[in-house]
Amino acid sequence: MKPLPPAPTGDVHDFDFFLGEWTCHNRRLKKRLAGSDEWDRFSSKANCRRLLGGVANVEEAEFERGFSGVALRLFDLQQRRWSIYWVDSRGATLQPPVHGGFTGDQGVFYGEDTDDGRPVQVQFRWTRQGTDRARWEQAFSLDGETWETNWVMEFTRTHGV
Repeated sequence: MKPLPPAPTGDVHDFDFFLGEWTCHNRRLKKRLAGSDEWDRFSSKANCRRLLGGVANVEEAEFERGFSGVALRLFDLQQRRWSIYWVDSRGATLQPPVHGGFTGDQGVFYGEDTDDGRPVQVQFRWTRQGTDRARWEQAFSLDGETWETNWVMEFTRTHGV
């Protein structure tokens, strides 16, 4: 497997756009890394708030599929890079982080994990779409060259910050 690309750097204010309450339309592949194009579609709600003076934020999400999750984002002031951690109620295990930042309205984050026992490289892509919309995508790679997007979340703001 190729090494991960260098994680982009960012700014402590990269996720300020995401503070507040959101509704979300989710589209998740039913079978990952299997050539599938069959998607499961469901909704969720999220709330993101700032912690520790802005060097951290936490997003709590509730999915209509009967599970909930938390994303913890931590900004390393020296490296100028975010680390994003995920845990959900299906396993209550903190997942390995992805690291990166934003350039303009595009955020890219890389990490390593396993999927169904296989080592995978992980990519998160965030897109700011004005003040009331955002998009998040997750992609996996088995070789570091070919990426399969397996989860897309389309966010719409419901309340102000």
